[in-house]
Amino acid sequence: MKTIVPIDPVTRLEGHLKIEIEVDQVGGKQQITDARATGTLFRGFETILQGRSPEDAPHITQRICGVCPVPHAAASVNALDDLSGIEVPNNAKLVRNLVLGANFIDSHILHFYHLAALDFIEGPNMPPWQPSWKVDKRLSGAVTSVLVEHYKQALAMRRKAHELGAILGGRLPHTPAFIRGGTTAVPKSADLTKMRTYLGELLKFIRTVYIPDVNALAAAYSDYFDIGGGPGNLIAFGVFDELNGTHLLRNGLTKSGSPIIEPVDVWSIKENIGHSWYTDANQNLNPAVGETVPQYPKGDAYSWIKSPRYNGAPFEAGPLARMWVNGDYRNGISVMDRHAARAEEALKVANAMLVWVNQIQVGQPAYKQSTLPSAGTAIGLSEAPRGALGHWVKVQSGKIAKYQIITPTCWNASPMDSLGVKGPVEQALIGTPIKDVAQPIEALRVVHSFDPCLSCAVHVSRPKEGVRIFAIGGGLHANV
Repeated sequence: MKTIVPIDPVTRLEGHLKIEIEVDQVGGKQQITDARATGTLFRGFETILQGRSPEDAPHITQRICGVCPVPHAAASVNALDDLSGIEVPNNAKLVRNLVLGANFIDSHILHFYHLAALDFIEGPNMPPWQPSWKVDKRLSGAVTSVLVEHYKQALAMRRKAHELGAILGGRLPHTPAFIRGGTTAVPKSADLTKMRTYLGELLKFIRTVYIPDVNALAAAYSDYFDIGGGPGNLIAFGVFDELNGTHLLRNGLTKSGSPIIEPVDVWSIKENIGHSWYTDANQNLNPAVGETVPQYPKGDAYSWIKSPRYNGAPFEAGPLARMWVNGDYRNGISVMDRHAARAEEALKVANAMLVWVNQIQVGQPAYKQSTLPSAGTAIGLSEAPRGALGHWVKVQSGKIAKYQIITPTCWNASPMDSLGVKGPVEQALIGTPIKDVAQPIEALRVVHSFDPCLSCAVHVSRPKEGVRIFAIGGGLHANV
């Protein structure tokens, strides 16, 4: 008999996500036979930006998320640089790389130790480890004790990553340093020395703690190399500008886990809203011409997340996609491969940051003056720790007329499209074995491996039935 299991909300991620799974017997084994991923809140940032100065976009879009705001600044200034038709100075490229790289390291450490590892570890009898389900926890007591200590150590490492990025970013998580034409930072020798010290500590942690811990988890849960594959299509927009005109992690995509990498054609991206709470007039539009017009309720729609598709197919974004496209990691596509690729990427980025620090030329400019045209369109592509990020902007009469954003979690947690094709998280869940429907830890391990960030996907809540809203002193207050 089929059992419908709602997991609402999915905890230990940024934002509000609901997962609904259908569990049934298949070949004598209990497993997920259907899945739905629901973004339960509406994101209105595209609407907020309309009518504002384009220069506001890098700062406003960072407020989409407190975990990965820097990538929004990067994508936004990339769009404005494109609109201005300028090439930023080398020092600006390097400063942007260093601040963004610090955010990547911080986010990767956060994800493994503080968001995902708790699915596998039986921690001490105290928050945040308890309450927890009594489920399949395979690590020995000694290994568990080490990982619990590393959980605490990782909190300090995250702080160091923030402090590292703030040296040239001004502050983190929301940096004011990213502006059209470059950065506000003026690197000094003392800044670079301080950054090298931080990088030395973080590199040591990644090499001697983070990667070994991921390997220990992978050894104990090796079956998760065969769980949570999804569609097998991977996409990356490219990130971290090198001075030779390439990217540290390049642009590209692959289909069905193939080693053949194709360049990304941004005009092949369409947003399907067949099962999303948006008006059907916006069906299958490229973000350059797309709209964000809510429609709730709507037929059999079930999510505030749109369904980005590339040539009609769903694609997974994230560290595994980037490392696969780059040729750095191609073991497989699964729960454990996502964790392994993320850890290896943290090491790759940290090593590159040492190079970028040494390439900065003290005394050389990190900003180039330019004129922003009063009208035009542009695209800013980058990567967030969670995957491919794109900003599309249209300017008229010096103001933003249209702004569209596709975030990594829109790729990954997208709902079924109008053709009935499910998104990557939904497909990854199907076939996952479930031992106990009352404690579906296996489903959470799959979902958490994508590191969803629903704050990037959705942002305004509809009150439940019977709630009255009063405006008091200029603010909104709910009276239940």
